[in-house]
Amino acid sequence: MKKLFLVSSFKDVANIFTRFENDLNGKTVTFITTASKVEKVVFYVKAGKKALEQMGLIVDELDISTATIDEISTKIKNNDFIYITGGNTFFLLQEFKRTGTDKIIIDEVNSGKIYIGESAGAIVASANIEYAKGMDSVVKAPDLTNFEALGLSDFFTVPHYNSPPFQKAAQKIIDTYTNTLNLTPISNNEAILVHNNEVKIESN
Repeated sequence: MKKLFLVSSFKDVANIFTRFENDLNGKTVTFITTASKVEKVVFYVKAGKKALEQMGLIVDELDISTATIDEISTKIKNNDFIYITGGNTFFLLQEFKRTGTDKIIIDEVNSGKIYIGESAGAIVASANIEYAKGMDSVVKAPDLTNFEALGLSDFFTVPHYNSPPFQKAAQKIIDTYTNTLNLTPISNNEAILVHNNEVKIESN
């Protein structure tokens, strides 16, 4: 059983998540902040964490760029949910591959653990993140040798569609790849809900 909740801005669709999964109080979430570590604008990290805590979730922060392999494995395997914040998708994938976090997450999600991906976290759930070059700087991931990502979704999320300040970047991705990739654009007020092979978009 596979359950994904993919969004542009978690705080703006938190109410949709409480319908997607209503057994939240006292559950633990591995809150992976790595993508934000190379960004200057990071307000969404605190906003996402606050939204989770208001639901009664216990947030266990993890930065895979500095954590040990044992710490990464233990937190992801032992906590109830996985949450990947926004930031730079290429740096995030670089650190996933360097530490083996990608394989751990894939195994856990395929075993039924809920995956919450916000912006970069939603993009990296796709099979390949090369299409995100129009939104993120690949320069921030100098050791990334290929763009093969988690492959949890059979579509490619385009976050922040028609949402400032990323309207132009999102539209450019759509214009460039609409004929070659199965793109799924979402605004900041929409969420993609994946339950096994069923995919639907809900909005506020």
